[in-house]
Amino acid sequence: MPPFKNYYAVIFTSIRSNGEKGYSHMADQMEELAKVQPGYLGMESARQELGITVSYWESLEAIANWKSNADHLVAQKRGITDWYKWYKLRICKVEREYDFFK
Repeated sequence: MPPFKNYYAVIFTSIRSNGEKGYSHMADQMEELAKVQPGYLGMESARQELGITVSYWESLEAIANWKSNADHLVAQKRGITDWYKWYKLRICKVEREYDFFK
């Protein structure tokens, strides 16, 4: 196994508004678009009343480039106007990881 290399996690937590029109389609598009961005490492997501999506990136530069992607900017604006009551974004440096799998 190669040595662990630090990477970054973008944690997006949100509470949805009642607006649904186009949300699922846009979410799917953004996931597919993120996958082809330089520095993208992966994504995990869960939603009940509170939604949590964590995306993983090689660098802060990769995160900044994703944030400023033209298609992603459109989705961000729609999120504010149509889909979210509240959201918070956190950017964290991952310095260690481990897991369990049975």
